[in-house]
Amino acid sequence: MNSEKLSKLVVKSLEDVKAKDIVILDVRKMTSVTDYMIVASGTSIRHVKALADAAEEKSREAGHRPTGVEGGEGSEWVLLDLQDVLVHVMLPRAREFYNLEKLWSPSLATDLAVKDR
Repeated sequence: MNSEKLSKLVVKSLEDVKAKDIVILDVRKMTSVTDYMIVASGTSIRHVKALADAAEEKSREAGHRPTGVEGGEGSEWVLLDLQDVLVHVMLPRAREFYNLEKLWSPSLATDLAVKDR
């Protein structure tokens, strides 16, 4: 399964558990670390954990074992590392504070590269 199909599988698993505001970021041109980042919100700490667990379970079933999971019980942010896909599940306040969508947006990266010259 390629990274695009894996990202779609993860999104479907998040939708099944009622994730909010799911965003897929294609970061292939920005980093060699991963191909896609998926950012989603949960409505409570328990919901964040359930969303991350669902994404991990579906990924395992498809043969993609996570290389790491950060956060968990009692966390406002859980990171699931599937190598080609990084999954960030957060409470809205953490998501707003870290603003990963803006940090990893292609236009911001282009702006920064121009300023560095």
